[in-house]
Amino acid sequence: MELLDILDEDGNVIGVEDRKVVHEKGLWHIHVGVWIMNEKGEFLFQKRSANKKLNPNKWTRTGGHVDSGETPIVGIQREVEEEIGVRIPQDKFELISVEKEAANEYNHHFVYNYFVYVNYKIEEYTMQEEEVSDLKYITIEEMEELKRQNNEDYTFVKKDTFEERISMLKKMRQMGQYKNVSHNL
Repeated sequence: MELLDILDEDGNVIGVEDRKVVHEKGLWHIHVGVWIMNEKGEFLFQKRSANKKLNPNKWTRTGGHVDSGETPIVGIQREVEEEIGVRIPQDKFELISVEKEAANEYNHHFVYNYFVYVNYKIEEYTMQEEEVSDLKYITIEEMEELKRQNNEDYTFVKKDTFEERISMLKKMRQMGQYKNVSHNL
């Protein structure tokens, strides 16, 4: 059983419930995601496993639910370690936004979006097979082309926030040229 904190529409914790019930009832909860960028300015995408209920076999960034009692930063650190097998120190994650999103009638969440610079090659990651079937880095320009093609193999293609995300990622990529990259943490 995976317990999640239930939130009110203002983001205040009002209870705890099993993840399945949270989704069945469309209760507000916390989700985290991270844009992982390497030293080349490419972003890590993971292919969701075929057995995932939501978006099976689709490419997305690393992320997941925040367990009951966890903070978002602890949740994203845990998700990264579980799904792709690397432990990144909390101080390397940069919170870039918090968004209130009603994705559909069953998925209402506050999304904490993080950004982190790393110097890992694909072969240095260890995929959690239940969650992830493949990993790759792609450029922002490739993301823009996938959007133009309406390639639905990627979860970001249908998002109405795509242009805003791309602009933010370009800014982060430019800033990354002047920051220290986290080397094999």
